[in-house]
Amino acid sequence: MSRLKAFLRPAVSCMVYRRHCSSERITNALVTEYRNGVFEEEKRRQQGLVRRLEKVEVVHVGPNDPGTFIMNKNLSTPAHCAMHISETYTKYSALALVNGEPWDMWRPFTESCELSFIRFRDKDPVEANKAYWRSCSLILGAVMETAFKDTVYVQLAKAPELPINKGMFVYDVDLGLKWKPTKDNLRSLSLSAITMKSKDTPFERLEVDASLALRLFQHNQYKQRDVEERAQGGRVILYRMGEFIDVHEGPMMSKSGLVSMFTVAGIHELPNGLHRVQAVSLPHDFYLHASVWNKLVKRASLPLVGNLSTAGPDESLGQKVESRSAAA
Repeated sequence: MSRLKAFLRPAVSCMVYRRHCSSERITNALVTEYRNGVFEEEKRRQQGLVRRLEKVEVVHVGPNDPGTFIMNKNLSTPAHCAMHISETYTKYSALALVNGEPWDMWRPFTESCELSFIRFRDKDPVEANKAYWRSCSLILGAVMETAFKDTVYVQLAKAPELPINKGMFVYDVDLGLKWKPTKDNLRSLSLSAITMKSKDTPFERLEVDASLALRLFQHNQYKQRDVEERAQGGRVILYRMGEFIDVHEGPMMSKSGLVSMFTVAGIHELPNGLHRVQAVSLPHDFYLHASVWNKLVKRASLPLVGNLSTAGPDESLGQKVESRSAAA
């Protein structure tokens, strides 16, 4: 703990240079420990603000199992209601709708409301799909932040939210070095993601003051800018999966265990020196033949070019690379 206190001294003006701070080297492990301490302290503070239990009426209006629940305001969540209904709702619900608004499964109710649940196999799973891709991006960020142990200090930059038809999700990261990953490297990263999703960890949501978020991300110049851009009314939303914490508006899916297949397909260096990590995934109650999955992974491995909101993978570049390899 003494190392952590020394590491967190206010004189962190060298954050921009990010390799060393005072005499203590910055590592992702120390930063993670610090962030979780701040997150837990704020979470306890907010829970302590609930001095008196107030009740809210939650009406489940889904196509099956209608009912009314009397829950605790600012404490009870859609996940708690799902537990009251059946194990199926707890296991398969990706997202909730509260008065028609997409709502995190672990986000507390703030008033009496109508509640329904969204699964990936619903007739209209659009919001669940969006939450799934966002959540997979967070898992990808967690993988990259722990991939190099203490040998490289990784700064996560941004997880651009791509249209679903791109068939992939990405995270731009600053590794502070030149790196061209091998197939074994990609396989190792994919196995790390599978390990994380297998822990079936919930995505916790916490709304905080922007000033606290800036303090929490004081060792990441990109996240500090991200907090400033996302702050609305001086507030931002944090998400935690296990020990990994990120800033995002959300909503996210309920838990990491809703992921089935997860492959880190490619990593490409960008002109600004960052590396774009590209991956593809499949929800837990969907199945694909191996040949189809391999085609999806191959497509997701091709570098993204142009405007991310419209551009797709540079398939022509991928074809050129294949041609060169065949000629060789």
